[in-house]
Amino acid sequence: MVGNVPVGGGAPVTVQTMTNTPTDNVGATIDQIRRCEDVGVDLIRVSCPDVESTAALPQIVRASNVPIIADIHFHYKRALEAADAGAACLRINPGNIGSASRVAEVVRAAKANGCAIRIGVNGGSLEKHLLEKYGEPCPDALVESAMDHIKLLQDHDFHEYKVAVKASDFFLAVAAYQQLASVVDCPLHLGITEAGGFVGGTVKSSIGIGSLLWFGIGDTIRVSLSAEPEDEVRVGFEILKALGIRNRGVRVVSCPSCARQGFDVIRTVQALEERLQHIRTPMSLSVLGCVVNGPGEARETDIGITGGGNGRHMVYLSGVTDHHVQDADMIDHIVKLVEAKAAEIEAHDAAAKLAAE
Repeated sequence: MVGNVPVGGGAPVTVQTMTNTPTDNVGATIDQIRRCEDVGVDLIRVSCPDVESTAALPQIVRASNVPIIADIHFHYKRALEAADAGAACLRINPGNIGSASRVAEVVRAAKANGCAIRIGVNGGSLEKHLLEKYGEPCPDALVESAMDHIKLLQDHDFHEYKVAVKASDFFLAVAAYQQLASVVDCPLHLGITEAGGFVGGTVKSSIGIGSLLWFGIGDTIRVSLSAEPEDEVRVGFEILKALGIRNRGVRVVSCPSCARQGFDVIRTVQALEERLQHIRTPMSLSVLGCVVNGPGEARETDIGITGGGNGRHMVYLSGVTDHHVQDADMIDHIVKLVEAKAAEIEAHDAAAKLAAE
């Protein structure tokens, strides 16, 4: 458990991100957390490199609607302060904080405050003795590092931990996670670290994280992008939606457009994705520019629109042709249909839940 959020053990795969504001700037940090909450984030990590950051943590924890993970790298006192401040999880490598007595202190603080611990092995910061042993970051080195850190926690009878073996090279990361999954039975946190900008990082993360999830490996994910944290969350959910692991919000099926299109597909999809971000109810929407594939795709989605002639387009509801809409009204009309469908689904689900009780 990370706060009130289960990780592993058959629980839904959770989506994380990390704030990039100075943590001691409480207002800016909370504003960023709110934006991530709006797009559905499950867990949020904040960096705690100094005492000013951990001093700000209680206010941030109180304001957040999702559990806060405190990122501690080397200074064990920050871990003690973060645990006392209400962090739900500590991101720390036990072997990097000094003596066995310091590890024992952190474990005591975690137990006393109900904190989980995330062991975060990274190809870019492997221990010196492992680099000397293996010559370079490799799957064996990452896994050995993880096992060493795990042992330190288990020696103190601490078992509320999850593990990551990240690398910027997704071939290395995938191989390390596969190897680790074969030797441990604990939640795994997936990520391709330092993946890059929005486009390149999304591609690398989707291949790396997606292939691991496809293999049945992984319990929580963070898409590491040089982009806004809320964008990381959106990409994370899109990966889960594409794999059918977790559905949240509107899944858009749309064509790349061509000369046959009856309306500007690209701009229409961009506008709809922007205006439908508030929808959390799972549903599907097809937006096709012409009748070549449009009717077939619309038959498989909750709501669909297919481009027609003279600015008059066909709207499908539950796969069946229903009515036409004109260009000028199309986007507003589709948004209203999606909102109405979401309300209908939510009402049906609430009634079913009440009947079951």
